[in-house]
Amino acid sequence: MIGAEFPAVLAAAQDGSEAAFARLWQDANPVLLRYLRVGLPDCAEDIAAETWLQVVRGLAGFRGDEQAWRSWLFTIARRRTLDEHRRRSRHPEAPYAELPPGAEPAVADAAVRAVGNLAMAELVQAVRELPAQQAEVILLRILADLDNATVARIVGRSPGAVRIAAHRGLRRLAQNLAVRDVTRLLGAAFRMATCRSH
Repeated sequence: MIGAEFPAVLAAAQDGSEAAFARLWQDANPVLLRYLRVGLPDCAEDIAAETWLQVVRGLAGFRGDEQAWRSWLFTIARRRTLDEHRRRSRHPEAPYAELPPGAEPAVADAAVRAVGNLAMAELVQAVRELPAQQAEVILLRILADLDNATVARIVGRSPGAVRIAAHRGLRRLAQNLAVRDVTRLLGAAFRMATCRSH
């Protein structure tokens, strides 16, 4: 979050300052991408780009504080995500696994590269395994740092339903991550035992 400087940064961005807009983008885009990677990991960057394009178009008319800014940004992103889900349901695509041998892209997975470290990739994967509503609420509450009422408005649920979804999601996430840690430790212990026996 930008904090106390936000009103000045926003005003400068609205006046056309590229540096100020870059500051808004640098602050919000990493969290926005994490949010988008849970629902549509294969096109998160595209949806983020569409979101920022709409932000640019509407920035001059935006009024509000930093919380309202983040709410506006994630509302746009959520709408773009829903549009993409609708598009995919109308025009299904062939799964990656059905590509003929040798036709796979030769570059590394952009989402994994962008996340940059294994711990974050593992956390994003664990959130992706949650029920969709719980994952979305956790991302908006924790990663986007939005308050309960704002998240409720974005997802079209009551604040109570958002609190319950967040609580259940965080409890399930903690259980899933604990199981992963135990599995990783058991795997390491097995590898060590195997190495010692040879």
